[in-house]
Amino acid sequence: MSEPAKGILAIISAAVIWGLSPLFYKFLEHIPPLELLSHRTFWSFVFFILVLYFSRRIGELRAAMCDPSQAFLILVSAFLVAINWFFFIYSIQTNQATEASLGYFMLPLVSILFGMMVFKETLSRVQWFSVALASCAVLVLTYGFGNAPWIALTLSTSFSLYAVLKKRVKARPAISVTLEVLFLMPFALVLITFFHYQFGGHFGQSITTSLLLSFSGPLTATPLILFSYGTHRATLSTVGVLQYINPSLQFLCATLVFAEPLNKWHAVAFPMIWVALIFYSSSSFYISRSDR
Repeated sequence: MSEPAKGILAIISAAVIWGLSPLFYKFLEHIPPLELLSHRTFWSFVFFILVLYFSRRIGELRAAMCDPSQAFLILVSAFLVAINWFFFIYSIQTNQATEASLGYFMLPLVSILFGMMVFKETLSRVQWFSVALASCAVLVLTYGFGNAPWIALTLSTSFSLYAVLKKRVKARPAISVTLEVLFLMPFALVLITFFHYQFGGHFGQSITTSLLLSFSGPLTATPLILFSYGTHRATLSTVGVLQYINPSLQFLCATLVFAEPLNKWHAVAFPMIWVALIFYSSSSFYISRSDR
């Protein structure tokens, strides 16, 4: 198998894991979101440390921690990813997985705006049209429901800002993500201790729940590793298109498995987002081919 083919397979695998992850977190909906987030952080750290230890890269972790400017960027990234994780968990537990999928459909378009504002990237007319159409979809939902789709906006904005900071981080992805969960560890341990002593905590109450909580670490870390592997081997245009597998599967989980209702406002807004993504992807693909 060629290296680009391996990259595409890795990205598809990561996107499928992310897309089906609502099914996993639905099994843990009896656990408060903050407690679940704390365990996700803790077990992710354990998994990443084991990966770095067996790949003999702990030294890289120490080196990255000694750079104050890099450490600050990673610290801010850590809080952004924690916000993203929390609201994703919250959306699953409150039967708003449909809105979560909308957030990840909007992600590339929000990223365009941050790329323009932060990195002075220019947009083609088609890309401007895509952003405008996505903005109209948000306005439709805001008008229809009487308030903005805050979960979708929070998920897309937090991860877009996270991506902006990650472009400035020099450390390798596995190192930087390990540092992110390391910085979150004090908060995670405090919350785990609080829930354990105040409410009994859920870890240890049953073998099934304990195993699922432990598995949240590998479930979080594995797609990140696969995605990092794939982006170094596949073209960016291919990566961009394949990422839509994730919200597409989340949308199917929400509508077909969780039976979340779709109303007329969803029926208007989602096709607008999908059309915007088609135009955006087509434009990005054409630009990347023209630059070769």
